[in-house]
Amino acid sequence: MEILINRNLIFAQNQYLETERLKLRPVTLNDAADMYEYASDEATVTYVFPIHQSLKDTQESISNYFMSAPLGKYGVELKETGQLIGTIDLRVEEQHNIAELGYALNRDYWGKGYMPEAANEILRLGFEELRLMRIFAVHDIDNAKSGRVMEKIGMKVEGRIPNARIWKGKVVTDAMLGITLADWQNLQR
Repeated sequence: MEILINRNLIFAQNQYLETERLKLRPVTLNDAADMYEYASDEATVTYVFPIHQSLKDTQESISNYFMSAPLGKYGVELKETGQLIGTIDLRVEEQHNIAELGYALNRDYWGKGYMPEAANEILRLGFEELRLMRIFAVHDIDNAKSGRVMEKIGMKVEGRIPNARIWKGKVVTDAMLGITLADWQNLQR
């Protein structure tokens, strides 16, 4: 007998999550200046989204993506300062009982372990609360730093996707990494 899970309810009950150094919470228009700081930086967004040319671009992004359907989408806030330093989201594919993880982080905070910390909390939510069987992420093979984050949270390379998409005028090869519920449970022991 299949147990039905209301994942929207679970996301709604888990809009606010915490780790040792971070708060994961809904993104609002009040975060526009913090987000613009990294969204207007080409080095930060090269592989993630088109660079924001103005604060209005960032406000539109927040309202169109993060606020219009906020469940599963989180701002990554540094507890120490209250600054939004990035975002992370989990996009569930209901029919397959899997989800895709995505994230962006202000480059001033790269190399400090913040994204693996946030991503581990999202994996916990995905496996313990949402009862997913697999979580995966995809990155441009030229973006080794993103691949390293995925490896740090226990994801394994599942394959390469040549000619995966055209991004900023370039044909991109993506790497797909993933982690199953069983593998995640083994890491928790």
